[in-house]
Amino acid sequence: MPPRRLHLVRHGEVQNPDGILYGRIPGYRLSERGELMAQVSADSMSDATIVRLYASPLERAQQSARPWAEKFDLEIRTEPRIIEPWNAFEGRKFDLKASLRKPSEWRLIANPAKPSWGEANDAMAGRVVAAMEDAWDELEESGDEGDIVMVMHQAPIWITHRFLAGQRLWHDPRKRRCALSSITSFRREHGRFIETGYEDPAADIARIDTGAV
Repeated sequence: MPPRRLHLVRHGEVQNPDGILYGRIPGYRLSERGELMAQVSADSMSDATIVRLYASPLERAQQSARPWAEKFDLEIRTEPRIIEPWNAFEGRKFDLKASLRKPSEWRLIANPAKPSWGEANDAMAGRVVAAMEDAWDELEESGDEGDIVMVMHQAPIWITHRFLAGQRLWHDPRKRRCALSSITSFRREHGRFIETGYEDPAADIARIDTGAV
């Protein structure tokens, strides 16, 4: 068997025509194209042996995990530590200029490096890596051979990538390398996770302009 790997998979496109920051708000489901993205992502790993499947409790992640569950005959284990970070601007469109005009919101935008409007980046990285460690340890103890998949969200994946690479956690969110239904892969060596690859299997689907957000 090849060395075990752990794959962080982003969910597919969400039906969000108003373009709001939905964060942890319930009820945001995949669009039709998002469902196709999730299927393509799972199908791209046909040659792998996936033996554990985890997903964030949010609906879009649970939906995106279903093709993996069906393809590899696995149960979806809900893992709350890989959920989207909380955000004070949930439920609205973020408008920096509007916030600058509201003294009551200055504290929310005072420190983008933390960031001050939501969960701290280091806390986010800590909880995701802890979930990765626990899943890896459980798999090793079981003696099962194969890979782990965790279906989750862009920000936690990208922050975890930067944390494990030893990079500063503050970054420009517009420049994240974490496309919809992408797969960021790791192996664990000498007690630490090493990134081994990044795949964007749904790239061709994402290029189709449907007007969805």
